[in-house]
Amino acid sequence: MPAGNLLYWALAALLIAIIAAIFGFGGIAGTATGIAQTLFYIFLIIFVIVLVLNFLGSRRTRL
Repeated sequence: MPAGNLLYWALAALLIAIIAAIFGFGGIAGTATGIAQTLFYIFLIIFVIVLVLNFLGSRRTRL
């Protein structure tokens, strides 16, 4: 799954959580917030891994 899709779903879940919180749906807002946080951390981990691999890959070509 491309990282852009994960970011899209994290932002969608965050938007659902904000809307649910405005209307006072506590359970739905809490669930959507948890999903948004989970997707955000997955996206962040994938980003760091790709960043490190890209750095290591570019370093090998310079040698």
